Amino acid sequence: MTVKLDFEECLKDSPRFRADIEVVQNDVSELETRLEKLVKQCQAMLEAGRVYCQTSKSFVHGLRELGNHCSGDKMMEDCLDKFSKKLSIILEAQGEVIETTQKSVKTKLQNFVKEDVRRFKDVRKEFERSSETLEGALARNAQAPRQKQHEVEEASNALLNARKAFRSEALDYVLEINVIEAKKKTDILMAMLSLMEAQAQFFQQGHQSLSELEEYRQKLNQEHTQFQLDSAREKRDMEQRHAAIKKKDVSYDDSIMDFNADAANGIAMEGYLYKRASNAFKTWSRRWFSIQKNQLVYQKKFKDQPTVVVEDLRLCTVKPSAENERRFCFEVVSPSKCCLLQADSERQQKAWITAVQNSIASAFQERREDTQSPRQRCSSVSTGNFGGGGVGGGCADQENEGCKALEEVQAIPGNRQCCDCGEPGPDWASINLGITLCIVCSGIHRSLGVHFSKVRSLTLDSWEPELIKLMCELGNTVINRIYEARIDEITIKKPHPSSPRGDKESWIRSKYVEKKFIQKLPETGRNPPLRRSSARRNRATTQDRTAQRPPIKPKPNRATLPRLTGLSSSDLFQKNNTGFHKDEEEEEEEDLSGLHPGALLYRSAALQNFPVMADALAHGADVNWINSAEESSTPLIQAVSVNALAACEFLLQNGANVNQADSNGRGPLHHATILGHTGLVCLFLKRGADYNARDKNQKDPITIAVDNANADIVTLLRIAKMNKEMREMDGAFGQPGDETYQDIFRDFSHMASNNPEKLKRRSADPKS
Repeated sequence: MTVKLDFEECLKDSPRFRADIEVVQNDVSELETRLEKLVKQCQAMLEAGRVYCQTSKSFVHGLRELGNHCSGDKMMEDCLDKFSKKLSIILEAQGEVIETTQKSVKTKLQNFVKEDVRRFKDVRKEFERSSETLEGALARNAQAPRQKQHEVEEASNALLNARKAFRSEALDYVLEINVIEAKKKTDILMAMLSLMEAQAQFFQQGHQSLSELEEYRQKLNQEHTQFQLDSAREKRDMEQRHAAIKKKDVSYDDSIMDFNADAANGIAMEGYLYKRASNAFKTWSRRWFSIQKNQLVYQKKFKDQPTVVVEDLRLCTVKPSAENERRFCFEVVSPSKCCLLQADSERQQKAWITAVQNSIASAFQERREDTQSPRQRCSSVSTGNFGGGGVGGGCADQENEGCKALEEVQAIPGNRQCCDCGEPGPDWASINLGITLCIVCSGIHRSLGVHFSKVRSLTLDSWEPELIKLMCELGNTVINRIYEARIDEITIKKPHPSSPRGDKESWIRSKYVEKKFIQKLPETGRNPPLRRSSARRNRATTQDRTAQRPPIKPKPNRATLPRLTGLSSSDLFQKNNTGFHKDEEEEEEEDLSGLHPGALLYRSAALQNFPVMADALAHGADVNWINSAEESSTPLIQAVSVNALAACEFLLQNGANVNQADSNGRGPLHHATILGHTGLVCLFLKRGADYNARDKNQKDPITIAVDNANADIVTLLRIAKMNKEMREMDGAFGQPGDETYQDIFRDFSHMASNNPEKLKRRSADPKS
């Protein structure tokens, strides 16, 4: 017997349960209507059958009289006599069929409608009455002011009694639903089997169609017998379970709530909360809230489309609220809005606060930004033409190059096997490490936290062009040379694809968190940062420094990158010295043997040497390291100075502060604007750069772009500003950006990654 509704679900009284109850009620009502109609039709059929039998007997009597009349013709007399006798036997059998139908079909179905359906309706009324009582008690309990303790106690006691009565009636109602569902099957099936048995006996002598149904009838009869036995046993077990659950204490004041980040349906937490409206009346409404897909949503009815309260939980915080008069309140605060919620009890309040905090902590980069896969999105890039840079041109080229670049991620050396266990065909990636992973290792990376590894799917998540470019600069082989440099010196065995998850997790934590296998830096690598050469001390401003810096020699290609295993930071620079030693006519030669990780990251950022940057971060380099000898410049600003889009993305993915300014008050966005690097301006705006920040000359990026007559950058900055203003005007639930804004930035991103020559500045030298 199939259980229609579960007892535990009814205790939650969720919209899902209410929806299932509504479906059952509609089904029973429709069943009652159809059965009443069927009973009337059966009665009409029986009356017509009796009339038919009576008329048929008169017809047979007429045949006999005709036979007597034909007594002179022996053949006619015998034929009519035999046929009349056979017809009399058939009519007698047909009369028995009518009586059987009267007893087995009409009576049983009529009793089912009058007794079982009526009992179901009575239990339903009790359930609805207790439900209304509970709703009223909940409202009174929520409205009870904290200052009036007697009203609070009275409301709490009333709520306790109402909930206890409701849950008792709900359990009875669920039991009645399951019983009537089972009884409906047995009664209707038994009635039909009895009718067909009589019909089979009636037509047994000559009716071929019923003879063909004999095997099926026997099989169905056997199944019905077994079904009756199983139904009786399951009904007994269900009644025992119902009695056991009913003996438990159902008077507790909290709903059944559990936080489960890995729930199969994607819902980590759900339950009722009161929500204060953002209108002028500040009304409170009770809604069914849930945490799913890294969002906080609510709905009134199960079939309603969920309303998103917080688009991304990673951008919000949660805290209790004691300023409101109502009890058990807490706030979910995001950059654009604040949502005030109220639980039914202190325990529920703490549970929801903990659930939101856990969701924030366990959030990762698997959020699906839209319903399209990256390959589909490659063919849906919006076209447009903004400014003089030709943005939007060559859409087909962008599509093809985007899809090709995505394939190139798996074509990087070592990327066709998981970086940590070697499983072939990995379809996940860590974007801040630049490696590909299998699904098991990706889950372990996700549990490390985003400060160690940011995980994305290569097939399900959206991929920005600069991210694809970054992934193509690193790869499993390069990263393993850094994080597994001492693998031959230790006894720990690297896991393989069939290794237990525990072994893989232990290996990954030792490799990335504890960093047991990296090559230790010599003591010279811990010395203070380098000082500027005498030539650099003569530079007056950051703008002059960035504008007058001699061009850095091209970085080596992937085939000529130095092998990191067993090399110190000084060895890396001596072995890969292109661009590290400046022109001797301009600067004094610097001693790089004492570089510590921060300086190592600083120097390699300007060279766009990703293996060395990754090596510096692995050795604990501060991604926001400040070179006080060079006007408090940071690695991110160094990458800006050479228009290194992928290097900037690498630093940002590893926690670089996009708004950290140098001693002149200029952040990365200022420097990108001064140098006319449109692609970097687009990147920094997408990463939350402050376009209103002013340097020591009181100039913001928009002013600098206007002075430099850079139409593309002015367009980007003004669109970003306008989009933010539109969001603020839309209120607390404003959308993250309209389609035009997203299309423009998507086009600029594709252009900066795939056709950077089209974004070259057309204005004169920068002016401060």
